[in-house]
Amino acid sequence: MSELELKNIAKAYGSTSVIANLSLAVEPGEFVVFVGPSGCGKSTLLRIIAGLESTSSGQIFLGPQDVTAQPPAERSVAMVFQNYALYPHMTVAENIGFGLRLAGVDKTTRRAKVEEAAKILRIETLLERKPQALSGGQRQRVAIGRAIVKRPRLFLFDEPLSNLDAELRTQMRVELAKLHRTMKATMIYVTHDQTEAMTMADRIVVLRGGQIEQVGKPVDLYSNPDNCFVASFIGSPKINLFDIQDGRMHELATAPFPGMLLPATRTIGIRPEHIRHAPYGLPFGGAVEIVERLGYASYLYVRMPGGLLVTILERGAQPVSVGDAITFELPQEHLLMFGADGQRVRLARAA
Repeated sequence: MSELELKNIAKAYGSTSVIANLSLAVEPGEFVVFVGPSGCGKSTLLRIIAGLESTSSGQIFLGPQDVTAQPPAERSVAMVFQNYALYPHMTVAENIGFGLRLAGVDKTTRRAKVEEAAKILRIETLLERKPQALSGGQRQRVAIGRAIVKRPRLFLFDEPLSNLDAELRTQMRVELAKLHRTMKATMIYVTHDQTEAMTMADRIVVLRGGQIEQVGKPVDLYSNPDNCFVASFIGSPKINLFDIQDGRMHELATAPFPGMLLPATRTIGIRPEHIRHAPYGLPFGGAVEIVERLGYASYLYVRMPGGLLVTILERGAQPVSVGDAITFELPQEHLLMFGADGQRVRLARAA
């Protein structure tokens, strides 16, 4: 049985639809990440699961129980917010145990649960400090600790790392992944940062306009997207997309594919790492406009004669400079085809 099941969820504010007929099942112990552009409905959906927003229609199940009409306090759910929401006049221990105190848990039990959560989060030496004496990462751990002590069946995270600097975000991603493995808890995590999604998720839910575009494992969304939107949203730098109506791309679309049938295609995509920089007179090329050197590799941004900017990943140290003219090839085995509607066109084997 699924830990969480959303059935035909819809949410509208007046005549404005925010989420439309959305269904999703989350399995016990999964780490599921909601991603999508601003306004896609990911935070609204999380708040609906928590009970902080009502649905316009549809049902929410936690295990076998329909919780659609239940208030937040009666759902076995804990939510961690972006802004920590700590009480500045309370100690770390008091902040972590505040919800237990409101629930009438006795002082001894409360202290034991607080110390257990603090040990998991490695903040046991900070229990007597006030929030103003903590770093951003420590404050976020306290906020997570407040959720842990409730021992909910479902953890919800609403962009919890967005207020941290880059180094702390990386560190906290590792900490949250360890926490998930330690607690074997079911977690749903909202982020606009696809790096967080790709490195933390068991499955990613890509949202756009209040609807699910695709659900899958990170590697599957990256290598096997269902449409142009998912292909371009997942991956950094973005996938290269070519409109085959461009004259220089037309011969690519009509090139022979041995053993394959090529249906009507509007757009062709290829990841930067799959383009091969080849030095000898191939039909595709241009001038290097930007070089991003990462040490282990470089990203080359090449401006083609028609104005299209192509991104190429070159591994190792390459003697390429801005202004250099280069040519490259697009290996057919790595090309992704999309129709005029943006949906993936998968090639069929010839009989």
